[in-house]
Amino acid sequence: MKIIDVIDRIIAYHPSFPADYNGCDGFKCGDPQAECTGIAVALVPTVDVIRRAATAGCNLLVVHEPTFFTSLDAAEGSQPFFSAVQEEKAALLKEYGITVWRDHDRMHAHQPDSIFTGVIRYLGWEDYRLAPEQQPVPMGYAFRLPKTTVGDLAAYLMKKLDMNGIRFVGKKDAVVETVAIVGHLFPGFGDDDKEEYGQKIIHAMDLGVDAVIPGEIIEWTALSYVRDAVALGKTKAVMNIGHFNMEELGMRFAADWVSELVEHALPVKYLPTKDLYNYMLNAERM
Repeated sequence: MKIIDVIDRIIAYHPSFPADYNGCDGFKCGDPQAECTGIAVALVPTVDVIRRAATAGCNLLVVHEPTFFTSLDAAEGSQPFFSAVQEEKAALLKEYGITVWRDHDRMHAHQPDSIFTGVIRYLGWEDYRLAPEQQPVPMGYAFRLPKTTVGDLAAYLMKKLDMNGIRFVGKKDAVVETVAIVGHLFPGFGDDDKEEYGQKIIHAMDLGVDAVIPGEIIEWTALSYVRDAVALGKTKAVMNIGHFNMEELGMRFAADWVSELVEHALPVKYLPTKDLYNYMLNAERM
């Protein structure tokens, strides 16, 4: 099976896109006509992931996030951008003979969203998800979990997502039950003429959502609301796990369905990206 044959199956699996689609999905480097020796699936094609893909004998790397450090993530040689690190990374991919295919827009266009289907499944929260008519958050997913503390929820997320640490807003011993995975808390995302997306999340928390897990964040909307709500004696929390950690398990799920698409005729390896962040604590405050 050629690499292009694998990609054709992936494209056919997702909803159809217009013929003139010109987004971020597509080949970033490599030879689509090469015989596929194995498929590596990862959220982010980091240098570490590239090396692990090569060690696993995979010459196709299916990823969700950018390879070459820009939002559009234009293919190799087609963007007016230079970085010495980018050049070394491109050379490494060429040395290993790895072809990178980005599957971002199609994954999120899938019904249901194929990234968050995997996140919910591998967090073990499928049975706790609220029905669509009960969803209190726009562009998100709400759950009624068994009662837990903010600290225990943070520890659970760290374990499931293999994180090095976690930042959260809220009281560690506060008991929470209704938890929502929400969209990005930055200007422009989900905004309309009347409200910012952050305001919509605040309304949902006013109506009973105890804790939210956002993607990207700014600090002057929902995070500031939670800090002040806690100061006023309310039970609210934000789990600031980061964009990549938030979506990581979606690519674990992608390894499942990609393997099915190729009818298990090729090895498919899920390569966790690993946490981007390291943490230091202020010993004087402990």
